[in-house]
Amino acid sequence: MKYETVIGLEVHVELATKSKIFCSCSAHSFGTEPNMHVCPACCGMPGMLPVVNKRVVDFGMKAGMMLNCHINRVTTFDKKSYYYPDLPAAYQTTQWFAPVAVNGLVEIETSKGKKNVRIKQIHMEEDAGKLVHDIREDTTHVDFNRTSVPLIEIVSQPDLSSAEDVEVYLERLKMLLRYAKVAECEMSHGTMRCDVNLSVRPEGSDKLGVRTEMKNMNSIEAIKRAIEYETARHIDAIENGTEVLVQETRRWDDIKGKSYAMRSKETAGDYRYFPDPNVMPVVIDDQWYETVQESLPEFPEVKKEKYVGYGLSDYDAEQITKSIALCECFEAAYAVCGNAKDAANWMISEIMSILNARKMTYDMLDINGKALGELILLVSSGKVGRANGKKILAEMFEDSSIEPEAYAKANGLIVSNDTSLIEQKVAEAIAADPRAVNDYKNGKEKAIMSIFGRCMKELKGNCDPQVLKTILIEKINSL
Repeated sequence: MKYETVIGLEVHVELATKSKIFCSCSAHSFGTEPNMHVCPACCGMPGMLPVVNKRVVDFGMKAGMMLNCHINRVTTFDKKSYYYPDLPAAYQTTQWFAPVAVNGLVEIETSKGKKNVRIKQIHMEEDAGKLVHDIREDTTHVDFNRTSVPLIEIVSQPDLSSAEDVEVYLERLKMLLRYAKVAECEMSHGTMRCDVNLSVRPEGSDKLGVRTEMKNMNSIEAIKRAIEYETARHIDAIENGTEVLVQETRRWDDIKGKSYAMRSKETAGDYRYFPDPNVMPVVIDDQWYETVQESLPEFPEVKKEKYVGYGLSDYDAEQITKSIALCECFEAAYAVCGNAKDAANWMISEIMSILNARKMTYDMLDINGKALGELILLVSSGKVGRANGKKILAEMFEDSSIEPEAYAKANGLIVSNDTSLIEQKVAEAIAADPRAVNDYKNGKEKAIMSIFGRCMKELKGNCDPQVLKTILIEKINSL
């Protein structure tokens, strides 16, 4: 019998706000000491009242709009009751009855074609703390830095059917949310986490099988492996009776490549949701809604089509639209230099190379696009050699305030066609390599390149290559 996998995802995304959802503590604690960004409010002290961070609601709305959701004009917060050591108030403030966004749709394209993934809802909530287990001391420490950091949870309908579907869907979410600048979506930093709800049923059946939820997903690769393992486990249980499938939450062990039962799967009733009386409903009026809507970026596909209209190839346009940071830099550079192909070449061949060498994501690009356009003009006009242009670009990565022309002048990188200096360096290079001179005179035209390279090195690239080559050939021919 053939089977099909049915998958729904709960994707938790940490929002890129400066402060937490209900207090003014910093929302950014990655790499800092434990319990450095806490206050009585986010530690759940009695008598402390939460105040909603408006920026969180902005980002929740923005995420919903990017995923084609309906935005609830009145959105409320609720208490989700459960006890765990890293949840100091013994409940989580989340959204259940009126989440910020509902009924969305994300289109993905896999090897089998296009597919629509329905979004059930997007809700805002606070994060819990973090338990740190110390095996040597046989103790567990609690770090509350992450407590009350703002999250959105994106809940999909069970429209995914393979590990490939899930990977493409998650990459699409990451791209759209990064374009909107609402989240970093970096799984290695914990700013994007995913729970996988999976069941298996006979192919063609409309009845869902027993559902399990897998947690502890820390990378897309781990998610793919977990899906493949869990699918095989379900099919084996159905066909061979190896175990009785039950609705439960399971932990994924990426080292062993297996999932293990954690607890029976909770239902909504287990959490005893009820409206949080300490947080007033948030009313989104027309002006607020329109302000957020106007701040939305162009979708990647729209930008790609626009760039192709500038004269770029499909490949070049696709490379640049991988990141909103690349798009913004390219557009600013193009506005200055006026040559889309030149700007794209610098983005793809130079900037991406530097980012990759430094193990930086494309979204970490932080150079001035206008300054890049000025640098491109300097090189294309012959005022600065390409090699020195690359040096200036590298310096721009270190200091985004650098003005290329001023930097080039201050560091002697402006091309000088002082023929007397060029002739002097040519004479010295010819005298230092008589063998190459003889080879060139005997018909080996490439032999001149070693002398040419020596001259360029001595001149630090600050001359017109054509002028240098002309003087060099004339000098050798006169010998």
